[in-house]
Amino acid sequence: MKYTVRMGDKDKSYKLLFSHAQMVEELLRDFVREDWVKLIDFSTLRKYNNSFVSDDLKERFDDVIWTVKWGKQRLYIYILIEFQSGIDYFMSVRMMTYLGLLYQDLIMSEKAKPGQKLPPVLPIVLYNGSQRWENAPLDIRDAIGKSPRGLEQYLPQLRYLLIDEGHYDNHELESLKSLVSALFQLERQQTPEDVCRIITTLIDWLKSPEQQSLRRAFTVWLGRVLLPGRYPGESIPEFHDLQEVHAMLSETVKSWPAQWMAKGIEKVALKMLAKGKSFEEIAEVTDLTIDQIKAVASNNKFCEPAAPYKAARKRKTAT
Repeated sequence: MKYTVRMGDKDKSYKLLFSHAQMVEELLRDFVREDWVKLIDFSTLRKYNNSFVSDDLKERFDDVIWTVKWGKQRLYIYILIEFQSGIDYFMSVRMMTYLGLLYQDLIMSEKAKPGQKLPPVLPIVLYNGSQRWENAPLDIRDAIGKSPRGLEQYLPQLRYLLIDEGHYDNHELESLKSLVSALFQLERQQTPEDVCRIITTLIDWLKSPEQQSLRRAFTVWLGRVLLPGRYPGESIPEFHDLQEVHAMLSETVKSWPAQWMAKGIEKVALKMLAKGKSFEEIAEVTDLTIDQIKAVASNNKFCEPAAPYKAARKRKTAT
């Protein structure tokens, strides 16, 4: 089966992964390097089911919101998954809008009541584009122009935490030894051997029965997003477990580069046939045998090139 990777598929697959408490815990422990994270009681992580509507009437289904206890207080973790091809310069404005909608939802559902303080929220932008996230203000104050003296106290204040997957080098990610760092490594690996090596680690880390759902989420992401994107045009089967992905990478994928090379050589032979080159000339350039070139010509309805024309010698006449 051939999968065409759409942006929505990537968003949904990441949402599925970060709908598991273990992934959120590891994201905070390894990539939010703040002292207050050490005081979080991760056993209290609870997913917040949201479907509120933004100002453009689009429901925010792709964002992941969790709530967790920090001391005696409960706070919220807002993870905005960003897979756009370009950098959003005004991301701080978007995040301020989404956090406002979250607070509004808490008020309307009476989770926050008059006289009570609203809970603190950590806004995270999880970005995995190829271009590094630069020059876009992380703080909305840096996106606002100079104001008259005295007005600055009324300007909005909000800063989001950016986790740019491409910012971390392989050595740093390998040293973390977590599911999230393995996910980030898989995003950048190019060879089947490297992907296979990380999947072997995932199989070892995700072997307990209570991790079955998370193991399935990784399997879906690999089969429907990573591999179709890495090997476009190839047929990717429907996987049911990480062991199946590992087996496929160990055997089938290894033969693809040879197939691609063979197709490339065949294209060269076809171009030379179209230009009327002889089988001998084509064999010298492509290293194909004469029989292989004849098979290519036959399959593509090329006739054997005619022998070069040689003008007959004029006979000498007797004098």
